[in-house]
Formats: sequence, C-alpha cells, structure tokens
Amino acid sequence: MKVTQEKLSGSRVGLEIEIPAEMSKKVYEKVVQDLSRTAKIPGFRKGKVPRQVLLQRFGSESIKQAVLEDLIQDGFKSALQQEDIPAIGNYQVLSSFDELVKHYQPGESFTFSAAVDVPPEVQLGDYASLKVQAEENPYDVAEVDQFLEERRTEKATLIPVEGRNAQSGDVAVVDYTGKYLPLEDGEESLEISGAQVSDFEMELSEGRFLDDIVKGIIGMNIGETKEVSVEFPDDYPREDLAGKTTLFTISLKDLKEKELPALDDDFAQEVSEFETLSELQSSLEQQFQEKAEQGATANIENAILKELLNYTEIDLPETMIQQEVETMLRQTLSQLQSYGIDTKKILNQETMAQMQQESRPEAINRLKQSLALEEIGKQRSLTIPADKLEAEIDKWKKQLAGQKFDPERLQEVVESDLMKEEAMKWLRENVTVELLPPGSLAEASEAEENVAESEVSESAATTETPE
Repeated sequence: MKVTQEKLSGSRVGLEIEIPAEMSKKVYEKVVQDLSRTAKIPGFRKGKVPRQVLLQRFGSESIKQAVLEDLIQDGFKSALQQEDIPAIGNYQVLSSFDELVKHYQPGESFTFSAAVDVPPEVQLGDYASLKVQAEENPYDVAEVDQFLEERRTEKATLIPVEGRNAQSGDVAVVDYTGKYLPLEDGEESLEISGAQVSDFEMELSEGRFLDDIVKGIIGMNIGETKEVSVEFPDDYPREDLAGKTTLFTISLKDLKEKELPALDDDFAQEVSEFETLSELQSSLEQQFQEKAEQGATANIENAILKELLNYTEIDLPETMIQQEVETMLRQTLSQLQSYGIDTKKILNQETMAQMQQESRPEAINRLKQSLALEEIGKQRSLTIPADKLEAEIDKWKKQLAGQKFDPERLQEVVESDLMKEEAMKWLRENVTVELLPPGSLAEASEAEENVAESEVSESAATTETPE
C-alpha cells in the first residue's frame, strides 16, 4: 500500500493513502456477501438472494458507501502500522466522501487523504542557564505552641461566669433580632429575614461571627439588652444585606468561659499516641519542619516550571489539549462532590462549555511543562532507580485492587511520572535559584500592577478628546 506523509500544523500528520485494487475488490465482495447472508427480501430465502436483485434492492451507491467506510478505516489502520506512526486520537478524512463514492469502482485502486494528531516535537532552549526567584518558607517555632493551644481549646471545659461582664474568648448565649435601617425619617424598620434567633451560642473571638456583633457583646452583663449597628461588607453572600447598615437588638442570656486543660503528659496522652508532652512536642517540631521544607521546595519547583515555559516551544495537538481539559474538569467535579455539592444541579451545557474554555490556558501550560520535563529526562539520560519504580507500581496496584487496569499502561504512566520527578530534581540542582523573604514576590507583583494602573490613568488623563 502506497502512503505519502505530510507534516501539518498542530502536530498533525497528513496521509495520502492509495488502496490497492485487490483490497478494493476483496472488501467489496465481502460487503456484498455479508449483505446477501443477512438481507430479508420477499420471495427469496435468506442467503439465496441473487447479486443483481441485491444491488437493485439496496442500490449501488449505498453499497459503495459501506465498502468505502470499511476500506478507509482498514486502510488507515494499515497505513499507521506500515509507516509506524504513533497516532493520538481519531483520524479525520480530508477527502470529500461524496467524491470518493462517485469515483469509486470495485476492483480498482483509489486514493484518499486523512490526517491524525501525533506526539509533538519538543524544542528546548538553554534551560541549564535558567534563573528563578522563589520565596523561602521558613519553619516557625511558634507553630508548635499554636497547634497545642488549638488542641487545648478543643478540649476546654465551659464553666459559668459570675460577677463580671463579657470578655474576648468567652462563650455567650444570646437572643438577637436584626432590622434594616429605615431609608427615611419616620419610616418603619423592617426585620431581616432569618435574623430572629433565640439561645444562640457564639464564641466572642474574631472571625467566629459578625465582628460588629462580637465587639458589641463584649462588655455586656448577663440580662442586659443592647442595640448594635452592623455594617455588612459589599461582598457579603446575601445580596439583600451586602453593603447595608443594619441594627441588631441583642440580649445576653448566659455567659461561660473556657477552662483549658493543663499542658502536661496527661494532655499529650489524650490528644496523641505519645506518652509524654516532650515526645509530642518533638514530633510536632519534626512535622512542621518537614512541612516548611516541602513548602520551600514547592515554591522553587513552581518558579522553575513557570520559567521553563519561556524556554519551551511545542506545537500541541488539539487531541492532547482536549484530553487535558477533560482531566482537569473531572478533578474539579470530583473535588466539588467531595464538598457535598450536587454538580448535576449547577452544571449544564453552557456552564460546561465555559469551564472548558476557562481551563484551556492552564491545560496548555501543564502539557508544555510536563512534556518539557520528559524531554529533559531524555536529553540528560536520566534513569529511574529500579527499586523506586517497582515500589511505585506496587503501591498503585494495591490502590487499584479489585479494579480492571492495563499493567503495561500502568507502568508507562508510573515511569512517565517518575521521570518527570528526576528531571525536576536535576533542574533544582543545576539552575540558579534566588531565595527571597516570604511575601516578597507578591509585594513586587502588586507594586507592578499599581504602576501599570497609574500609567494607564495618567495616559487617559492626558489624552485629548477630539471635538
């Protein structure tokens, strides 16, 4: 079979495939024979319909269409095998099918054109000279104390308060009613729907409830009633309250304070598997140190991946982009479902199309970064330790126990992921990384945005409006 290749944009290969006369005749005869065995025509037994009657009954055009569909499909598969083309996704017939049917003659050769996506070529610049800036992620010794205090708070005992007013950190039991402020003098205040609550228990701490109400309760005595002005932020979820100033009538019915357990060995045994407080503190120090190191490594890797895009040229095939977008959407939907959200109620054809469009830029960047890492692994002849590969495959097999999977495909995926890890390790060890204090990059980015906005404003102000 004669096959001519042509390189197309978008990492596609165009193929001109010539179907030999003998294949043309063979497939035609097979289609007619199959039709003869299955056709039901009055006056003839199944399988005994004369060819001429069969052709008249179904028409030569429809039979030729069926023949060409088989010839094109089989011919394309044979062409891929013959030319050893690593196709991605489905092929596209470029020739007019109607024209092919019109000119096709059984037993004669014919030629058609098709195209298919193939793995893209990765062109890398001098990535070894890559320079990045990344923020440090230092270990904060206060994290251990903060963690222990949070656990103590969780285990606290509530005891009644006597002889004093409400203080920050107390737990208050209140009744409250909220009203909109009247727009004009003499106008009656309307109650806020859902803002009439009895015996509501709240902790008098920042972020636990509306800050204006928490601040208003602090200083109150049990049995006291007070009116508190509450300003809702512009981005408040309830549109009827967003940006509004309201008035809440609050009655303090009861007050309790938290009695924290002692920070000792008994406490350590209650909240962990350790016998002593010292052992628990040592374990927490190690955990937070490792977490800090992982955060610093993640900052460096993210900076490298972002900069690596500037050294990478890839003409991505549409098939790969669509597959990556679908993967990202599945991950997003799975995450939403894990939060208890019924995705069927919030998704429709329009929102799905919008999510696909919004995911496309990130999908392209992820693909480019992934392919660039794989190419670096090849160029640097990096290898994966055999024991590491075997351990990772065994881990996945345990996770997939009871499910059907392709062992060869699993190994390919694992090898690809581990190779990218080795490539990233090589980059971390060889590129130039400048570590900056936490928050530096965010501040620099904000400053650049402010400068850009200022320049736009100045430009707009100095632009003369034509008369």
